[in-house]
Amino acid sequence: MDGMSMSDGMTTSMWMRMPGHSWAGTATSFLGMWVAMMVAMMLPSLAPTLWRYRRAARHAALTHVAGRTTLVGTGYFAVWAAAGVVVFPLGVAAANLAARQPSLAHVAPLAAGMVVLLAGMVQYSTWKARQLAFCREVSVHGNHAPAVAHAPWRHGVRLGLHCIGSCAGLTAAGLLAGAMDLRVMAVVTAAITVERLAPDHARVVRAIGDAVVVAGLVLLARAAGFGGQGP
Repeated sequence: MDGMSMSDGMTTSMWMRMPGHSWAGTATSFLGMWVAMMVAMMLPSLAPTLWRYRRAARHAALTHVAGRTTLVGTGYFAVWAAAGVVVFPLGVAAANLAARQPSLAHVAPLAAGMVVLLAGMVQYSTWKARQLAFCREVSVHGNHAPAVAHAPWRHGVRLGLHCIGSCAGLTAAGLLAGAMDLRVMAVVTAAITVERLAPDHARVVRAIGDAVVVAGLVLLARAAGFGGQGP
């Protein structure tokens, strides 16, 4: 995928108000697509967490186990919905700026390549390690002590916040590489799921980081006019 196609992902019609539609309707439509995409992307790695929570709640003899489990999932995806509320105005601002300043079309691929490169570098950071450690603790080892001590909604929100911290870089790279592109999102989903559930997760995280860094460098080279393709 070349640099131009990446910039196209940031200026697609999902950021623009269609004729006859209000901004409120456009934002609602985007948020619906965003939540549907995040459910599809995050559910494979969240499902084991919800299953272990349900088992822990039963072991603790809690009542309304199914309802509690649903609240955990709802709280989790409410955090991702809130992230979509932040992403939409940023995307609208970027699309409007690109429409008013056509010269930015040559800068956008470079900026996108830099973001992908940064996303790869984040994979090696202690921040990433801390956020992923919490996600793995509840996904793989089933440590749901907070779920018993606190409300399930709060537990789900906490899970969502750590999840965003863990996979924000990969999600941003996926959006820049092809917002709402099913193939790109499938790759990002696989990466997020594997690093959260794989036994040798440290090696997996580094390997994903290596791949994303290489992708960022390739995109920067193409955006700069190397490799036979200019911006």
